[in-house]
Amino acid sequence: MYVILRRGGWRTAEDLQEAAARSTVEGDRMPDEVRWIRSYVLAEQDGSVGTVCIYQAASPEAIREHAKRADLPVDEIIAVADTVIVRPDPQAVTA
Repeated sequence: MYVILRRGGWRTAEDLQEAAARSTVEGDRMPDEVRWIRSYVLAEQDGSVGTVCIYQAASPEAIREHAKRADLPVDEIIAVADTVIVRPDPQAVTA
């Protein structure tokens, strides 16, 4: 398991949605190497959008290759040592 930090990678949420679609396509082409688990979208101070992504992957190099193929930024890749779940992620509230 790895955490991928992508700070300020997109100008808008729409740009991020397009990137997510590319990521899904490329991930489907590399099923034995990378598996996207989830992402948390960051509201950056400059108005851009970043992410913290959780992946299962064979290696950091596989993550970098996936990112290259999907045209995604990668600022940092950190190996996950363990998981502690205190509460499940909250559900989004709809208006």
